Amino acid sequence: MNDNTAGRAFTPAPIDGSKRAWLITTSVAGAAGTVALAAPFAVSFAPSEKARAAGAPVEVDISDLGEGQKMTVAWRGKPVWILRRNERMLETLPKTDALVADPDSKRTAFPIPDYAKNEWRAREDRKDILVLIGICTHLGCSPTDKFKPGPQPSLPDNWLGGWFCACHGSTFDFSGRVFKDKPAPDNLQVPRYMFISENKLWIGKDEDGEGDVV
Repeated sequence: MNDNTAGRAFTPAPIDGSKRAWLITTSVAGAAGTVALAAPFAVSFAPSEKARAAGAPVEVDISDLGEGQKMTVAWRGKPVWILRRNERMLETLPKTDALVADPDSKRTAFPIPDYAKNEWRAREDRKDILVLIGICTHLGCSPTDKFKPGPQPSLPDNWLGGWFCACHGSTFDFSGRVFKDKPAPDNLQVPRYMFISENKLWIGKDEDGEGDVV
């Protein structure tokens, strides 16, 4: 596998507005996948409509989330992805460091918590758990899972896995970092989050407070 071409440009098929809306709607609803051809993973926590509208933190139980699986919950009307990365996923990150536009999340257009300003974009003591807002930073589409490595339509032949935004072709690695020379101006956002036990976490709340990162 030649890692030097993992981020080369390609031309995806355009997507119309109705499909973009469909992508976001289905992402918020909560589909998930494993590394292979994944079966859907059910959202284990559904906050009340009142709490969701108010933007209250969401408590999530990830005890049934297996390695390589992703689940989706809603917070502030946005899809939030929780991915339990397996060893293979984590091993791709050093290989994509030189290929992504902002490997250390230093850009400030979309601030993230200090504990996510690293290669894993996660808490150091739980590197396997990745928490992302599943909305592309370009025009608000919702990228699709492309966890399977290797050649496939609209992706480079040496694709290592991550996400692909069909709207304009932006690609993201297993830390949600955008590859160079793509339309998306920034990495996928990391919301505030914190663990309250080994398999439970808050979305939208951490030791510094609640709400958006400022």
